[in-house]
Amino acid sequence: MSMVRRLYSASDSPDMEFKVIGMRGDASFDTIVEHFTSMGGDVVLMNPDKVVGKDHIISAARHAERSFSEGTNRSKTLLTEIILYAAWERQISKAIDKMKPKKDRNEYVALLIDIDDEKLDEIGMTRDDSLIETTDEKAQRLGLIKGSLSYEDQAVENVAMVELLKV
Repeated sequence: MSMVRRLYSASDSPDMEFKVIGMRGDASFDTIVEHFTSMGGDVVLMNPDKVVGKDHIISAARHAERSFSEGTNRSKTLLTEIILYAAWERQISKAIDKMKPKKDRNEYVALLIDIDDEKLDEIGMTRDDSLIETTDEKAQRLGLIKGSLSYEDQAVENVAMVELLKV
């Protein structure tokens, strides 16, 4: 089960459209990826337990996009770089292990890239954005603490800290 499907190239738009959705259903990982790539876009599927709000994932995508445009990327693909940032990890293998969807659950958070209409009904999936939402339990498992910064803001800060880990 590979989380990444396509290389980022200089011809890719610097202004990619990112959308984060939660979804449930019986479609396989590969079916979901094929569905979105056949629509001309890309997708990164993630474990909902590791996502702390839409801004967490959008921030990871923007940081990854910038790392490629500036030549500071650690990975060969934009999608893998997004996973690195979303996981707050320096090592690709650790990031993928952390963020990959669980095999025994049919729940995903999807980062859609350049997809306007997700057409989930075509693959038997249902949108459920509650999977993106932050809970105290989820935040605590990820090492976030209740305080003056929201959990989502802490997640965005952790995404930014990946820049320092890459040095």
